[in-house]
Amino acid sequence: MIRQTILAFAATAAFATAAEFKRELSPDRPDTTESPVTVEPGAIQLESSFWSFTRDKDAGITTETWTLGETNVKFGITECSDLQLVLRPWVTERAKGFGMTDRAEGFGDIEVRWKQNLWGNDGGKTAFGLMPFVSIPTQTEVSTGEWEGGLIAPLSIELCDGMGLGLMAEVDRVWDSDKGRHEWDFVHTAVLGFDLTDSLGLYVEYIGNTGHGSYEATASAGLTWGQTENLQWDVGFTVGLNDAAEDFGLFQGVTFRF
Repeated sequence: MIRQTILAFAATAAFATAAEFKRELSPDRPDTTESPVTVEPGAIQLESSFWSFTRDKDAGITTETWTLGETNVKFGITECSDLQLVLRPWVTERAKGFGMTDRAEGFGDIEVRWKQNLWGNDGGKTAFGLMPFVSIPTQTEVSTGEWEGGLIAPLSIELCDGMGLGLMAEVDRVWDSDKGRHEWDFVHTAVLGFDLTDSLGLYVEYIGNTGHGSYEATASAGLTWGQTENLQWDVGFTVGLNDAAEDFGLFQGVTFRF
């Protein structure tokens, strides 16, 4: 199934290589830190994870999650704004411990996001944007079952030739199933990106999450390869830095526009 998904995306991406755009490709993936740069009006950009895997052990329970085909479909609306639809067509979660195994799978919750660039879309040393979003419950086994939402504020800074800094602050209204009510979460990230060659990039990132639960600290790193101006492949991993964070994660994906 993974092989067929990769081939399908590769075939579609082949049609995108000839398109011409004035902006450099600036996807929100693979790091957690979002980009403040929007998709040009009339363009469509697909940012997809072929697969992602996370594992976490807490209180004797090991939880493993696989996600296939998670895709952010972006539509360029104006020179400074785009509309995004995040789909998670297949998610499976398995929890094992104390001689028992629980499994849940299904279509994940759907996110609708709007990105508004405030400056730096077409040049400059810095760029900033705002991204309000809402999460629509699909009511499957892997759904939260409740509406959620939030606001993301990404900032990018060009430090020097071939090196950039990304910062992001995010506030979320999330459902706490244990308490049976919505709670506030606060996410902050910082990422350093390096151009190793004209087409190969490296990033290292810190992700912090606090709010209704214990503070979660996570490190992430990965590689990107720009095959063309409109096609980029990526691979990366995450590692939890404290007990509250997920222990480990792996992912592989692609971004292309047309």
